[in-house]
Amino acid sequence: MEEVVYYNNLYDLYGELLTDKQRKYFEEYYFNNLSFAEIAENYDISRNAAFKQLHIVTDKLEEYESKLQLFKKKKELLEIINKINDKKLKDELEKLL
Repeated sequence: MEEVVYYNNLYDLYGELLTDKQRKYFEEYYFNNLSFAEIAENYDISRNAAFKQLHIVTDKLEEYESKLQLFKKKKELLEIINKINDKKLKDELEKLL
């Protein structure tokens, strides 16, 4: 479950950098909970091809994160924001994230 949340967060940050096909495969697997076999059937590819494509997508998301570290920075900012006592300022900063 933690892995799913992690990849969904990375997808929110970097999804636009993926191809349309990569986004479709990712969304089918992580958002629609389809199996590799179901994805393969929907897109007329082999189950192994669906597995490989999803692996390529998650590798790309991890690569983007390792280079840009937007998710790490977002987590750090949220930790700092949570320490702020001024509710108005806290709310405004959370909106930016």
